Amino acid sequence: MLSFMLWLVVLFVCWPLALLALVLYPVFWLLLLPFRLVGIGVDAVFELLRAVVMLPARVLGGGRR
Repeated sequence: MLSFMLWLVVLFVCWPLALLALVLYPVFWLLLLPFRLVGIGVDAVFELLRAVVMLPARVLGGGRR
């Protein structure tokens, strides 16, 4: 909601810049999408490695309190 209000302020102050931002936002979103997907994959690999490393401690009961 805050970004929409900011966009309205920019529209009121400088409408060509606001319209350019409105048109270019989907393009930037599509360009950055592969980086987000790679980040999700890397995060999943690190979580898997963490789970494998912590498995012996969990099996031996180190996680219970």
